Amino acid sequence: MPFSIATWNINSVRLRMPLVERFLAEHQPDVLCLQETKCPDDLFPLKAFRNAGYEHIEISGQKGYHGVATVARRPIASFERRRFCDNGDCRHLSVHVEAGNRRILVHNFYVPAGGDEPNPDINPKFRHKLDFVAEMHGIPAMQDDALSSVLVGDLNIAPLEADVWSHKQLLNVVSHTPVETESFEAMRRAGNWVDLMRQVIPPEEKLYTWWSYRAADWEASNRGRRLDHIWSSPNLSPHLTGIEVLRDARGWERPSDHVPVIARFDLD
Repeated sequence: MPFSIATWNINSVRLRMPLVERFLAEHQPDVLCLQETKCPDDLFPLKAFRNAGYEHIEISGQKGYHGVATVARRPIASFERRRFCDNGDCRHLSVHVEAGNRRILVHNFYVPAGGDEPNPDINPKFRHKLDFVAEMHGIPAMQDDALSSVLVGDLNIAPLEADVWSHKQLLNVVSHTPVETESFEAMRRAGNWVDLMRQVIPPEEKLYTWWSYRAADWEASNRGRRLDHIWSSPNLSPHLTGIEVLRDARGWERPSDHVPVIARFDLD
């Protein structure tokens, strides 16, 4: 089996644990990175993950908001939580995992959504988002002969025109404004990260990972955005064998508004 990493904004891990268990049983990623777990550490459903075969678990959670978790079928080490913007929110987690003869540093991020008004002068949530992404410029894609890195998560920005259902209509909508997309791409380039989803799926092809709860029929309207991302260091990208976006998961019972994304590599 190839080595695989999945990312999913689960929008409350306790509420949607049955969906997580279904996903793990059907797809069995080696590593699953969850965002928006909305769960303090002492209430995280450790037993359910261990029963599913995911005995290696690191969490960074808080009551009611935010939160990230990384679970794995194989040992993980060097656990680190980073705080951004002098803020105590739980939005980052990193671990090391072994795959073949390679050690991979896995960053799990939940970038602030930014509120509704795309003006940092009157919307502190949007200012916080821009500051958070600016601070992410300091996260490099570390690599040497034995070390690679992966950055995944709900990054809450759809950078390319084909990452949204209408580039023209969303230019003034938070997640696709020029100030966000330009900063986002500058941050990715500064860290020397490779956008693995667009390595496989051409940049001009529509690609979404999120569909709003507000849509009466999300599937019929198909007004999606690509807010969830998987990046890697350049020395890992040649080993990518495939990307899978589980669109069907948006139609599961009581779903998250995001769907899982899986990257597979020819590493074992």
